[in-house]
Amino acid sequence: MSVLAALLGEVRAPAPLLLALIVLCGGLGAWRPTRLLLGWGAGLLAAAVALCLLTPVLRGPLNALTVAQPPVRADAIVVLGAGVQCGAHTLEATSLTRLVRGLELWRAGYAPTVTVSQQSGLLGPRDCAKMSDLERAHIAALYPAGGPEVLTLRMVTTTRDEAARVGAYARVRGWRRVLIVTSPWHARRTQALFRAQGVDAVSVPAPESRFDYGLLYPHDRLAALRVLLYEGLSRLKFAVGGTPERGE
Repeated sequence: MSVLAALLGEVRAPAPLLLALIVLCGGLGAWRPTRLLLGWGAGLLAAAVALCLLTPVLRGPLNALTVAQPPVRADAIVVLGAGVQCGAHTLEATSLTRLVRGLELWRAGYAPTVTVSQQSGLLGPRDCAKMSDLERAHIAALYPAGGPEVLTLRMVTTTRDEAARVGAYARVRGWRRVLIVTSPWHARRTQALFRAQGVDAVSVPAPESRFDYGLLYPHDRLAALRVLLYEGLSRLKFAVGGTPERGE
């Protein structure tokens, strides 16, 4: 169960915790009542996963989470963080896709300022490269002179932190509207978090880089299942109080 959770739910858990879950489930299998419960649960889970992989049933949930609006003039373009490849010291594909979309909007003249996110020490190894540094380096390489004004949302762990940082900038700089650049499936929840900070947030998502939104093949459906489970767990966590907002 822990291996399946790590595969489908993008669980960022240390190996000892996953091993403990494996041992726990193995121990529960030693008793007949819990063994039967685990067996039935595994069967139902297998049927649900098969349905998701063999049919495009996930199209509806994906579309329900997506908010794509036409870009308009704004005060800033907020490029939400996605991830870093700590070993290679490079941006993950989703981070790069979002950054490229944000720069496209800047080049089109929709806003003079672009924000990038710096992940907190709670995410990844301590010596992992900071996402904001990699994104700033990428922008500087593309535009050695005359590029956008780049602001950093410092020490963020969740989207809620990013929204709070943008809210603080908005109060200091008088921003009234921002363009939010994130993944399509992440857009609706993100827009709600930013609007809760009193900022008019227009959702202009980047293209999805992990899978084809048409969900034509099982590998696309598997990737979609992963992000839907991640988004569902994030919403559940928020409903029960969520991760507290962290200061810079």
